[in-house]
Amino acid sequence: MIVLKISNSSEVVASKVGKFLEALTPDKVDQAAVEDQVIKKLVENLAAEGIKGEIASVNGVDIEGSELSLHDGLKVRKHTSF
Repeated sequence: MIVLKISNSSEVVASKVGKFLEALTPDKVDQAAVEDQVIKKLVENLAAEGIKGEIASVNGVDIEGSELSLHDGLKVRKHTSF
């Protein structure tokens, strides 16, 4: 299993749509938008290599160093098989 944590969603959104619009969107929306794009590209690239599997965006999980923390409200936000 591979876990990917995106830590600069707001900056990515700001660079794509501008600082003004980024300031109007909540961080959770920024995070979801960036995760959706990363998932889309990962699925495209992995499928092109013949790799089959599943990918999910999960809320309620944090990575801090070598520690994986699960929180109340653990939820799969998006799931895709490829």
